[in-house]
Amino acid sequence: MTTRLLNIVTGINRPSEPSSGSMILASDLYRTMPNTHTTFLGREPIDQAWKTAFDQLIPLSTIKRPQGPDFDPYLDALTREVGALMKEIRPDAIHAQYLGFALSLAFTRTAGSSPIITIAHGPDVMAAERNERERETLHEVAATSAAIVAPTSALADRIDRLTGRRFTDRLSVIPWGIPLSYARVRDQPPTGTGPLSLVHAGRLDDNKSTITAVEALALTDQPHRLTVIGQGTLREHLEQRAIELGLRDRVQFEPFLSRAKLWRRLTDFDAFVFTTRGLEAFGLVLIEAQAHGLPVVYSDLPSVREILGSTGAPYTPGDPRSLAVALDEIGQDMHRRKALTRAALHNARRYDITTTSRQLRELTLRVTS
Repeated sequence: MTTRLLNIVTGINRPSEPSSGSMILASDLYRTMPNTHTTFLGREPIDQAWKTAFDQLIPLSTIKRPQGPDFDPYLDALTREVGALMKEIRPDAIHAQYLGFALSLAFTRTAGSSPIITIAHGPDVMAAERNERERETLHEVAATSAAIVAPTSALADRIDRLTGRRFTDRLSVIPWGIPLSYARVRDQPPTGTGPLSLVHAGRLDDNKSTITAVEALALTDQPHRLTVIGQGTLREHLEQRAIELGLRDRVQFEPFLSRAKLWRRLTDFDAFVFTTRGLEAFGLVLIEAQAHGLPVVYSDLPSVREILGSTGAPYTPGDPRSLAVALDEIGQDMHRRKALTRAALHNARRYDITTTSRQLRELTLRVTS
């Protein structure tokens, strides 16, 4: 009996390089999906390593426009471009990344007989909750999707409520994952108690709330040190705030690192600090940190709690004092640190990208049959 080869079209309408969680996930996901031919629609520049994740990568040429007066003409032009490609490729299925963004709308309007599986990432849901036009767009994509995938039940429920529970039967939860085989744990776990060497990695914006970690350090009993790795609109403000709080020598800022470089750095630290205070779809970096044996101190959001539970140390989102208490408890209790390290490694094993790709392929087979 031969295994059916699936011809899938997907894409993300931003520069085609692994520089964000969604792009990294897509690269891992389709690189490991068995018996699948994947065509990815993206943007220049195209990193060669990124390009090899897909069987074919097609750069989109339509000039991108945000929501506003130029959005409808942009969407029309993008739809024409995607429509021409769909006639050539004739995919068995379309994986629309993001609910309600322009490329997903173009897919829905050009899909023909190809069923659509839409994959929610978080920013799409946040946009729909803030803006009525974005919400209408999300509804249109959801209505034409054969299935809607979310990485946690918490995000799935949020989508369900946002769409008036009209598409409950289309929602599926498929947790995301990482290539666990590449993760490495430090040879000698730290011993003793005292100040922690902490790391925070991610986009520096309001929702990621890195400011919570910076301000928490001014409230701790122990002089923990924090390394912030990443870029974003709040970088300058965060640096200034650290100076104002007298933390110049305890908070270090470093630029964005590729995942390979970040993974090599993770084992230099004692614990990972996760500070998002609003919506978080999944948080791949949480599993990356745990897979390297780092205890994770996390803001207690529904999706994050679903992923980590008791395998991490929670604190109240956006509350520097709550985070300071959690950091001091770990710094003072070596037994707790060791227990969190063991729990982290055990929990990370639940989230291998090969499981994610297999489950998504199985869902695609059910939809296409």
